[in-house]
Amino acid sequence: MNKVVDYSVIKPLLKDGLTIMIGGFLGCGTPEGLINLILEMGLKELTIIGNDTSFVDKGIGRLIANGNVKKAIVSHIGTNPESGKQMHEGTLEVELSPQGTLIERIRAGGSGLGGVITPTGVGTIVEEGKEKILLQGKEYLIELPLRADIALVFASKTDTFGNAYYKGTTKNFNPIIALAADIVVVETEEIVEVGEIHPEVVMTPGVLVDYIVKGDF
Repeated sequence: MNKVVDYSVIKPLLKDGLTIMIGGFLGCGTPEGLINLILEMGLKELTIIGNDTSFVDKGIGRLIANGNVKKAIVSHIGTNPESGKQMHEGTLEVELSPQGTLIERIRAGGSGLGGVITPTGVGTIVEEGKEKILLQGKEYLIELPLRADIALVFASKTDTFGNAYYKGTTKNFNPIIALAADIVVVETEEIVEVGEIHPEVVMTPGVLVDYIVKGDF
């Protein structure tokens, strides 16, 4: 299968009601071309999993502002006032998960684990509705794993098999979300031939990647 495709091939994969993981940290390392595609398609009722809801005019924040999202599972929303506004109006459900817990829940989803245990959130509103266990005299929350229908990943350089390299802080959640979705789409700044990325700097192995698109920014 030729993994290198254009955006038109990705379109049929994107539907109303999907759970979508999106890479990025405040818009850094977010696949903006794929965000554009979702906006153009006018998708609705999406559940988005990512580090944050970014800013109103960047990344995931654009989907929030446009009303594409019914639920966001993120570590914070403070940089996007539209997220808070919609949450208080009842049009957006927000599940806040501490950043370290969130990425471990995603890692657990990608690794086939039943969840993670963490002391983070014990004794706070974070523990509401969650199971707790006692280990060696200390309380821990049981945090359930997260998976998605599709992961939208941003890479700096990707070969034609899907081996991906992320430059600097664009790496963030991207390699981990590539583990935890049924379909993985990489939007990349540069496409090269297999062998042009040194194996030691490959951060996402191509076996995890289903589709590659050259970024249209």
